[in-house]
Amino acid sequence: MNTGKLTIAVTGVGAIIGQGIVKSLRQSKYNVRVVGIDRSDNSPGPRLVDIFEKKPDGAEDSQTYLEYWERIIRVHGIELVLPGLELDMLFFNAHRDFFSRLGVKVALNNPQLIEQTADKWAFGQALTASGYRAIPAARPQSWSEAISALGPAPLLLKPLRGNGSRGIVLLHDEADFDYWKSKSLSEWMVQRVVGTIETEYTVGVFGMGKSGTLGPLIFRRRLSSAGNTLTAEVVSAHPVIEAAVATLMQTFDPIGPTNFQFRLESDHAYLLEINPRFSSSNSLRTAFGFNEAEMAVDFYLYGKTPAMPRITTGIAWRYTEDFVTHASDSV
Repeated sequence: MNTGKLTIAVTGVGAIIGQGIVKSLRQSKYNVRVVGIDRSDNSPGPRLVDIFEKKPDGAEDSQTYLEYWERIIRVHGIELVLPGLELDMLFFNAHRDFFSRLGVKVALNNPQLIEQTADKWAFGQALTASGYRAIPAARPQSWSEAISALGPAPLLLKPLRGNGSRGIVLLHDEADFDYWKSKSLSEWMVQRVVGTIETEYTVGVFGMGKSGTLGPLIFRRRLSSAGNTLTAEVVSAHPVIEAAVATLMQTFDPIGPTNFQFRLESDHAYLLEINPRFSSSNSLRTAFGFNEAEMAVDFYLYGKTPAMPRITTGIAWRYTEDFVTHASDSV
């Protein structure tokens, strides 16, 4: 069906990242028809898009799930997919050839970087091997071993996989260590606490491989308990952060939307993590002139270099508001 619009699928529209991507597409220079994807239809997400497709029940590594994607791509004429969840990014990364054969573009980062950042311990090792000073970390079997390796409490226990602040706990003593070690359902590591919440920054860049980089847009931020940005203030210049981003871009060669998270301590920008995808602050960046969704259409769908964004300054707050739909309203 030719509507004169670009048909773009956004996954995870039930959550903040996917909803931010949809919002950014609506504010872009492109006339888009958005196909929203999510496992649940019980959120505002389906009402923010033009077409909603609910994910089927069952495993996402099954043939049924691939057939679901083949169907909706063909039925709706989807030209580009923008993954809004880490889980979806990993799925598309594992099936690049399948989607290429369907003739649909997917906004995916450097496959090596996606694989490296999937495991925090392995990525920390890669970071150290590159010569960049990483946050001191260990995989101790006892509290005394943790203290010996990392210094005095408090320390952080982190799951090796996952994003945001999910599963991260602060350890004050041996009782905390023993409790959370016994409760952990996945592999984990322990890190030294670096910097403070007042010295935390989130940085957005758009990588283009050897063709260069757009950005950075640097936010000083305050986080929610889930690890999402609540308050973001644009930092117009920060030599330490800018130098760190330049080094890491050269080392890991990101492609497309990429998010760096730092804490400063003693004039060193410790890297908390790299998210090689759209992050929860993508719509906040759009508000200040850095529209990653629009850049992704330029770069992935049309194969052209996006224009250098004109970044404005200011501060943004996230707040809760009501989204009400009445029984008489259509979905």
